[in-house]
Amino acid sequence: MLVALAANLVIAVAKAIGGVVAGSPALLSEAAHSVADSLNEVFLLAALRRSRRPADRRHPFGYGKERFFWSLLAAVGIFVMGGCFSVLQGVEALTKGTEESFGGYVAGMVVLGVAFLAEGASLLRALHQLREQGVADGLRDPALRTVVAEDGTAVLGVTLALTGMALHMATGEVVWEASASLAIGALLVYVAYHLGKDARAQLIGEAADPEASGRIRSLLRAQPEIDSVEALFTMKTGVDSALVAARVDLVPGLDSERVEEVAVRIKRSIARTVPEARQIFLDVTDRPAQEARESPAATGERGGA
Repeated sequence: MLVALAANLVIAVAKAIGGVVAGSPALLSEAAHSVADSLNEVFLLAALRRSRRPADRRHPFGYGKERFFWSLLAAVGIFVMGGCFSVLQGVEALTKGTEESFGGYVAGMVVLGVAFLAEGASLLRALHQLREQGVADGLRDPALRTVVAEDGTAVLGVTLALTGMALHMATGEVVWEASASLAIGALLVYVAYHLGKDARAQLIGEAADPEASGRIRSLLRAQPEIDSVEALFTMKTGVDSALVAARVDLVPGLDSERVEEVAVRIKRSIARTVPEARQIFLDVTDRPAQEARESPAATGERGGA
């Protein structure tokens, strides 16, 4: 990732210089895009490092959600530094126009061509990693998801900028290049919105995947000592970790020692069935099933345990 960061910084500087020399709004938009990408990679490096810290007294469930926090900052960076700046460049080009001097455009398009090759290679590496992890599992990783989205938008953004500059040179109409800048801005805003939406959902406590929850519920119902499963709660505490809490009603006649043995066995079974379940809590209740189902915890109302 450090190599990718250095490459992005070099590309950003080259685009910025080319954009200033050529007076190209599309090239300046792409320069802002590369700066945002560089800042985002710094955020991702921080996320990977900080999320690996072990649990401690202040954070007993670990630091897995650090990835979601830094992914949210990356989304903000894409929106502000990339999307808003690109839209501004497009609006200024439409309202003020640009000088019809294409002296620096050839050099600018060469820079974009090199950027296209570099970003395309990075995207192929990210897609290869996604395939190795499995598409479903890879897309659950906010860091990898952000890299794929970032590289994909980078390739598309460079393509838009090249097309806009080429049409501007061919027709002499700045509207083509301004439209390219606006399209780049809209693309970045769209990506930032979805990345931010996902990070927000995970930060405020998103449930584990329905498939994992279904496996846990089926396992609990299959235990001979469990009469009924009154409530099951899950929450992601990291990319590959989750908290599981279940309220179960046991069959009558179990003494305290037997209840303890059953609880230990069930927790181990859940951990084997769903490896991401790092914290597992069982609440044994002897209340009637209907009463438990109507409790605040089971219904999701405030005040539930």
